[in-house]
Amino acid sequence: DMYPKQGLQLPSPPADDLDDLGPAGRSVALQYNFHQCVTGQGLWADAVQAYLASISWADSQIGRLLTALANSRHADNTIVVLWSDHGFHLGEKFHWHKLALWDPGVHVPFIVRLPGQTEAHQMNQVVGLRDLAPTLLDYCGVKSTYSMDGLSLRPLLENPTQSWDHPVLTTRLQYDHAVRTAQWRYIRYQSGEQELYDMQADPSEHYNLAKQPAYAQIMAELDAYMPPLQPS
Repeated sequence: DMYPKQGLQLPSPPADDLDDLGPAGRSVALQYNFHQCVTGQGLWADAVQAYLASISWADSQIGRLLTALANSRHADNTIVVLWSDHGFHLGEKFHWHKLALWDPGVHVPFIVRLPGQTEAHQMNQVVGLRDLAPTLLDYCGVKSTYSMDGLSLRPLLENPTQSWDHPVLTTRLQYDHAVRTAQWRYIRYQSGEQELYDMQADPSEHYNLAKQPAYAQIMAELDAYMPPLQPS
């Protein structure tokens, strides 16, 4: 009831959105034929409505949890973190569900509330979920007994306006990878197929720049953050 279908804004990928992708990218986008299944039955608005309703339901339960925490003896020494394991496509690039390396599939909620914090700060710097464990260990004064891949986000949480240039790697099914920086999303599939998006000029990832020679150097630099290419 909170989200009438007639007022919803649905994703609107252009008809040629997949034309500049290779076979691997198109295969991911159209996986399981979900888009044709949903739209063929006229259920796109229903799916978006259900997704938004699920978010609101989860939000209300989180509110109950935070209220209970506030009324407990743990209120002043508890760090609260809300995150998700993956994002979710609702028809962007004609894809549904997860298992894709485009922004809707990997951009997740990631909210940290420190004890006594009363003011919110929204940060746009690129961080990863592997940074969560080092961050919590840092705040709890615990030193890890082994090397960790992530970084403590404590400096960023305590100074949200500082620059933070640490590219983040995402992996799909072991051999497909994406690197995200403040400006770029670079995807490389096991086949060697590549995609490059300027996330500042093209946040919806409609224009794959990978085949343009002018961007070859940028992709070479981003390749350095990826595991070695494995033979198919």
